[in-house]
Formats: sequence, C-alpha cells, structure tokens
Amino acid sequence: MIAVISGGMDSLTMLCELKGLGEPGKQIRNLEAVSFYYGQRHQRELEFAETQCKKLGMPWTLVDISKVGMLLSGSALTDDKVPVPHGHYEDESMKATVVSNRNSIMLNIAAGIARSRGHNAIATAVHAGDHAVYPDCRPEFIESLQQTLRIAMDIPHFEVHAPYVKISKTDIATIGGVIGVPYKMSWSCYEGGAYHCGKCGTCVERKEAFADSLVTDPTVYEESCV
Repeated sequence: MIAVISGGMDSLTMLCELKGLGEPGKQIRNLEAVSFYYGQRHQRELEFAETQCKKLGMPWTLVDISKVGMLLSGSALTDDKVPVPHGHYEDESMKATVVSNRNSIMLNIAAGIARSRGHNAIATAVHAGDHAVYPDCRPEFIESLQQTLRIAMDIPHFEVHAPYVKISKTDIATIGGVIGVPYKMSWSCYEGGAYHCGKCGTCVERKEAFADSLVTDPTVYEESCV
C-alpha cells in the first residue's frame, strides 16, 4: 500500500494505524509513503513527513509537482499574493485555501506509483471536517476515484483506503490518543513559520481536536512564544 501523507496529524495517525501501533496484528505489510511538494508555502510539513517515516522505519518518497502547482494559482497555499485566512474551517474565507483538484492530482499520481511498485491500494487521511471546503475530500469523490482507478489500471480490486472520510478530526485525535500517536512530530499550520500560528483554519481545527478529545496538545503556538 502507498500512503499519501502531508506531515500533519491526520496522516500521521493513519500511518501509525497502518503500521500497527497499539495493535501489531493489524500492521499492513509492504507499506510505503509518498508526499508532494506542489509549491505550498507551508512546505515545513514535508520535513515532518520525512521524520515520521524515519521514526516508523518505512520508505518515503517526495514527489515534486511544483511546476504543476504554479499553474494552480489563486490559492492562499500556493500564491504569496493571497493571504492565509484566519478563523474556522466553516468560515466562507477558508475557500481561499482551496488548491483546485489537488487531492485528485496527488492521489492519481500515487495510484500510478502504487501500480508500478506492485501495490493494489493507496491510502489518504481526508476527513469529514474537510467536506465543507474541499470537494475532493468528500465520500462521493473517494468512491468515484476508486472506480475510475480500477478501470484506468485494469485492477478490479484496487482500493482507495480513506479510513477517516466520515469522521471528524476530534475522532482522529481520540484514536491517536488511544494508540499513542506522537503528535509532536506533526505539522498543520498553513503559514509555515517557525511555530504554528494558532490562527489559521488548520491551526484552529487542530486546537479544537485536541481540546475536544482531551488528548494533550504538544504543539508550540506563536502566542505562547511571545
């Protein structure tokens, strides 16, 4: 299986589950991870993705699609002229963080890599909290993509594994708390500074997930460094 990871807490939780953390009998064999550099301003996340894979003892591949990312302009994540909005993910302003068709592009590439390396599945940590803003995080997209990939690669049983697509980030944090996910090794902030800003949509959602799940938040936020 090829797991698509960002370096964030959702994909780290998924990786730990796939590696059998807390439940060794459920470990996925021959697990690999890929991450994508698409020109995102928060490329610090990639450093965390690499560290996670080293700690978990698994292969990691960085795929550079930054030239494609240059064509997907207008997003606060890839365009320095567009400020990263602060607030909650459900706010209208968060649509500025949409990178058109991003997940579709990355998952299609990941599927091609999986096929060439003899894998019959890819994994993604999209979750229900993403649905309001990102169309390519919704259940209907995952189902449609899986069917498309099965046809495109002539593999009737190819799987797009999306274990969190119908649960919240709080649910994910709860799972992580139970199995002991090392969340200090994850990065969420869209600003990409030295510390988590604590104000952008993904920082706010991260804070809420830890608070609501009663899992200790190990994150260093900018406000605590003032």
